[in-house]
Amino acid sequence: MLELKNVSVSYGSVVALREVSLNVGANEIVALIGNNGAGKSTMLKTISGLLKPRAGEIYFNGKRIDGLPVQKITALGIIHVPEGRRIFSKLTVKENLIMGAYLRKDKAAVARDLEEVFRLFPILKERLHQPGGTLSGGEQQMLAIGRALMADPKLVMLDEPSLGLAPLMVERIAETILEIKKKGLSILLIEQNAKLALELADRGYVIETGRIAMEAEAKALLNDERVQKLYIGVA
Repeated sequence: MLELKNVSVSYGSVVALREVSLNVGANEIVALIGNNGAGKSTMLKTISGLLKPRAGEIYFNGKRIDGLPVQKITALGIIHVPEGRRIFSKLTVKENLIMGAYLRKDKAAVARDLEEVFRLFPILKERLHQPGGTLSGGEQQMLAIGRALMADPKLVMLDEPSLGLAPLMVERIAETILEIKKKGLSILLIEQNAKLALELADRGYVIETGRIAMEAEAKALLNDERVQKLYIGVA
């Protein structure tokens, strides 16, 4: 579904990604783990069109997308849920969710998807007319994911969805990620909690200083001594 071929990205003279190749298959969860500053968020921003690669190619369902504007990439079905949630704090929960569907024309389908979001996150229906900024951190993360689902995505890219959340809320977000997969969607997941990410994922990549250092089935990475030592905290 998604394929990066030798993608390099720079911030001025600083190289953030170096010849990165990665792929995500249909109905697959792929985890991307690595230390802060390794290039994880840069990769998602590049896929979504916020950054332009200086070399390499990106394909989605066989169509080359590097160089396309953000709105066209979004219209193809790639939805990016950035770190920090980035909801519209002054808009209500309902307005935030409807904003996710701004490219869609089928009002009946939008209404059905809104009910599906409420099924996944009943608390959002209870908070429907509250400004997004009044929600708790966990509720805001639910809102950010719900807004992404309202876009009718094919691939959801999640950047640190559990960051700063209480353990019970982390568990709820993890359950939601698996629920999204059951809907037939693909997920590219960035998580500082490497153990959680690899437990959820089918496959994983380890990125170090802008390069892909390892690629394997998620279970294999979970059991890898180097990954355990550097990213999971197992001595």
